Amino acid sequence: MGNSLMNYLNSRLKEAKAREYGNMSEAGPVITISREVGCNGLVLARLIAERLNKKLAKGSWNVLSKEIFYESAKELDLDPEMVRQTFKKTDRYVFEEILKAFRDKRYKSEERIIKTVKEVVRTLAIEGHCIIVGRASHIIASDIKNALHIRLTAPLGYRINTIMTNNKLNRNEAIAFIENVEKERAAFRKALKESSLHEEFFDFTINRGSFTNEQAVDLIEFAVEKKGILNEFSPRIEFH
Repeated sequence: MGNSLMNYLNSRLKEAKAREYGNMSEAGPVITISREVGCNGLVLARLIAERLNKKLAKGSWNVLSKEIFYESAKELDLDPEMVRQTFKKTDRYVFEEILKAFRDKRYKSEERIIKTVKEVVRTLAIEGHCIIVGRASHIIASDIKNALHIRLTAPLGYRINTIMTNNKLNRNEAIAFIENVEKERAAFRKALKESSLHEEFFDFTINRGSFTNEQAVDLIEFAVEKKGILNEFSPRIEFH
């Protein structure tokens, strides 16, 4: 991950910690993307950021996903992989005992790790001008007015083909990959004490099998305008 993005994360978190948000109308703007495995959510997020940044006189949108774990790990003084693994485990008691067995002075409880990740997602969403892919961000930022929450879906065949192409896997391997990642994402939500996907928080859903990347970005750009998530901020984006 580039130093410029890490510097962005550090500065945004410091700014947020330095003040309190009494009025949530000042929070954001933020776009969250929840996706089924194989919908190329990160690819689409980067294209959205590129489109929005071309229309801004100053400032920039950043795409965040795995960076959440890096920043959380920094806050906790842990290896980022330790943070990631915390959310992958379905048996929380066993994992807690394994961690204790290491007798590491840097040991942090699962509860603290989960709380930190949630706070990092929340803080970055409040600070705004970011597109957060996954990490249950649509749930954590559900009360932010200046937010657009998107769900990406696609037929299973489309998703299998995408995973086969992206990861150079055969069909059976791609199916196994999809099933495994979906289980990990369910475990992530469970760790946050969220038993469901909370589809009621999504503003709209895009079938990736029905639209090209450019068409999907057009739809999202249109939704940004119609929901007015940038109305409280300047410079204002002009759509044509």
